[in-house]
Amino acid sequence: MIWTDYDTWIVVTAAAIAMACALPGLFLFLNRDSMMGDAISHGILPGLAIAFLISGTRDSWVMLFGAVCAGLLTMLITSLVRRYGQVESGASLGVAFCFLFALGLVLIRTAADTVELDPDTVLYGAIETSVMDAGPVPSITILSLAMLVMNAVLTVVFYKELRLAIFDPAMASALGFNAERIRQGLVVVTSVTTVVAFQSVGSILVIAMLVVPAAVASMLTPRLGPMLVYALLTAAISAVGGYLASIYLVPPLSAALIGNGKPLATSAAGSIVVAAGAIFAAVLIAQAVYRRALRH
Repeated sequence: MIWTDYDTWIVVTAAAIAMACALPGLFLFLNRDSMMGDAISHGILPGLAIAFLISGTRDSWVMLFGAVCAGLLTMLITSLVRRYGQVESGASLGVAFCFLFALGLVLIRTAADTVELDPDTVLYGAIETSVMDAGPVPSITILSLAMLVMNAVLTVVFYKELRLAIFDPAMASALGFNAERIRQGLVVVTSVTTVVAFQSVGSILVIAMLVVPAAVASMLTPRLGPMLVYALLTAAISAVGGYLASIYLVPPLSAALIGNGKPLATSAAGSIVVAAGAIFAAVLIAQAVYRRALRH
């Protein structure tokens, strides 16, 4: 297969989205709130559908507003279920995102003739077609890179507040930093990032990039600065390696397994998630081997 500009834009878009997700995902992970990212990525679906049904437009600002409202609603429902239902955090998150995600699917199916959101695309993404643009640079690539830059700038600007809120909440409160406000800010940033990602990679890749790079980075170093670097590298390598595997490795393997010589179509987003999982497994095994060697 010949590499084209089309392939380049797919890789750039996937890497930008993956790294944009990894930044807020790391802070959610360190705050023991990774499942909140999962809940938000599922819970904003009704926000997108309702925003469209009310406004009649798919304008980006309208979609972002609906997503942010749904993200905050997810956090509110989780808090209420945990407080008044007296259930643990994971269960309350499950209640919130299952309810909101199912509501979003119902709204999309009910208004299938007018709502231009396909549930399969929301889940699995369509990055292969999202970069098909008339301009010299696909609009989704520009949007993804802008999202990455925005998240990076926010991380740098609020680095001290985020670090204090995660590692020393008491000191953060003493200095006047409201940990809950910081958490709400993470929810807003995650919601906006997820909306951008929905246009190309779907919710499954978003969930993976919110969690896996952070998990890998936390195994490699206890320091926040290097942890951010490792999370970004993991996200970028997953995007590049996953897409290369989807076009060069998976088709011949599928043809060999089936036995008829015809390769199956593959999902780039799915391959990227598998690549991220492979990186996590490799680091986990390497860490276990290293610890065992130290004991002996």
